[in-house]
Amino acid sequence: MRHSPTKVIPWVVAVLLTGAVVATAPAEQRHGSPVAQVLGDRQLRLMAPAAPGGGWDQTAREMQSSLQDSVGRTEVYNVTGAGGTIGLSQFVRYQADPAQLLVTGLIMVGAVKANDSPVSLDDTTPLIRLTTDAEVIAVPKDSPIRSLSDLTTRMQGDLRAVSIAGGSAGGAEHILAGLLAQAVGADPAQLSYVAHSGGGELLSTALSGRATVAISGVSELEPQITSGQMRALAVSSAQRAPTLPDVPTLKERGLDVELDNWRGVVAPKGISAEQERALEQALLEMTRSPKWRETLAEEGWGDATLGGPEFETFLRAEQDRVSDVLDKIGLG
Repeated sequence: MRHSPTKVIPWVVAVLLTGAVVATAPAEQRHGSPVAQVLGDRQLRLMAPAAPGGGWDQTAREMQSSLQDSVGRTEVYNVTGAGGTIGLSQFVRYQADPAQLLVTGLIMVGAVKANDSPVSLDDTTPLIRLTTDAEVIAVPKDSPIRSLSDLTTRMQGDLRAVSIAGGSAGGAEHILAGLLAQAVGADPAQLSYVAHSGGGELLSTALSGRATVAISGVSELEPQITSGQMRALAVSSAQRAPTLPDVPTLKERGLDVELDNWRGVVAPKGISAEQERALEQALLEMTRSPKWRETLAEEGWGDATLGGPEFETFLRAEQDRVSDVLDKIGLG
């Protein structure tokens, strides 16, 4: 993940013993806005429901940076496991607390289904969809697999012998692996899928060659691909990824598969309509800030900003769509 140089400004950034990072703003910048009135003297807490290094963690920390001027004190912390459902199960306990936000997305929608989670995103207050991130299929630089054609030939010959490293069970990478198996005429139920709870763990497996192939977000593997440590075979989006312009899409290579991983933010259930509007407005303003626009360009994330009732409608439809996909490829 890339970061711009630190500026000499009157912020204090402290790393807590828990690993959480807190950013504070001068007191005069924390008053007057609707969200500041909602938060009062409390700091906004952003949960990244996965280990450091992955897309949710990156999103939370970039939000922290982009929200400093408008929100003031923020804290980012990680809760790891089960495609974000462990974090979700803890988050729903913050009922009616507007100072708590959770980064979520397609991965969590799938994990709720795959893990038969007792809680779901129906137990939260949807605020905003932020970004999309294409998935990339890649192998270590020394892999004998040189192209997507090599990979599909192996999958067709013996799918069980092709180990695929990705994120949590039921998440975007797992869904994409199933769709790939289906597209090459193999049985998705025969997948040898190696799930990981965070981007750091997945990267270790990918670089070591302990799996045949890795699937992850473009923003997570792009540094290793551009440095030559890994070789990208294809991306899952409709168009080539801006940060990997030389990597073809799956459709360009003859596979009728397309998938974008989206990320967004929810608040606890039970917050007031006024609190919901204030939080949503703060996040919408963040997406228009120069700092956030710079982040989108640097990370190669697509701008998928969608708030209010439109995001709620999208989320309901996405839950239905993902459930149907998981059932069809045997992951439900």
